[in-house]
Amino acid sequence: MKFDEWNIWYEKILSDFGFPKEEDEKTAAILNKLLSVRDSIKIEDLLDNLEHENITVHNFHKSKTDIRNFIVFGAGPSLKKDIEKVKKISNLEDSDDYILISADGATTALLEENIVPDIIVTDLDGKIEDLLLANDLGSLFVLHAHGNNFDQILKYTNKFNKILGTTQSKPFSNLYNFGGFTDGDRAVFLAIALNAEKIILAGMDFGKIITKYSRPEINLETAEADEIKQKKLVYAEKLIDWIKNNNDVEIINLSK
Repeated sequence: MKFDEWNIWYEKILSDFGFPKEEDEKTAAILNKLLSVRDSIKIEDLLDNLEHENITVHNFHKSKTDIRNFIVFGAGPSLKKDIEKVKKISNLEDSDDYILISADGATTALLEENIVPDIIVTDLDGKIEDLLLANDLGSLFVLHAHGNNFDQILKYTNKFNKILGTTQSKPFSNLYNFGGFTDGDRAVFLAIALNAEKIILAGMDFGKIITKYSRPEINLETAEADEIKQKKLVYAEKLIDWIKNNNDVEIINLSK
C-alpha cells in the first residue's frame, strides 16, 4: 500500500478514535533516533536475514529469500486450533516452505508449541520476555511506533536486535509504512511488501473476544474485548479485505 492510499485510511482512523497525529509522530521520531545509531534492517534485506536456529533441534534454516508463501499468526481465540491445522501442511518447527510472521502476542503461543516465527510485527504490548526470547532465537523484529507506545519504545528498543522500524504516520529516514492499523493486519501488509503470492491467516478471528496472548494482563484465557479493541478489529478486517481486492494474492483465513 502506497502512503497516499494509507493516508486516506489513517486520517479516518485519527478522526474515529480521536488519536492525535502529533503523538504518532513523536514516537516515530524517538524510534528513528534510536535506530539511527545502530544497524536497522532495510526491507530489501529482510528476507536475507531469515536464518535462525530451531528452538528444538538447533539446526539452521536454509535461505528463505525466494519463498513467497506466508503464514500470519494473530492472537485471536482460534490461534491454538489454527496452529494445529497448519502443522498438517508444514513442519512449523523448521518450515522451509513458508515464512512465519507473528503478530506480537501470538509469539507466546508459538513458543509454547516450540515454534520460532521468522518475523514478529509488534508494538510491544505482548509479553516482553517472550518477545525477547524469540528475538534471541533469531526472530526479526518489525517494531512499530504509534502514539500509545512512546514509553515502551524508549525502554525496550535497545534490548532487541535485527529491527526494521515502522510508523503509523508518514515514513521517513529509518522508518517504513507498509499500511495497516493493528499488528495483525500490519503483518499482512508486510507480507505483501515482501511479494507474497499466498498468505494463510491463523488466529485472525476479528471478533469480540480477546485472549491472554493479545492482552497479557487479563487473568483468564479469554475475555470480551473493550469497545476500542472491537473497533480496531473491524478496521483490521476491512484493511485485509482491501488487500484481497487490490493485490494479486491468495489469502486463506483458517479462522473463518
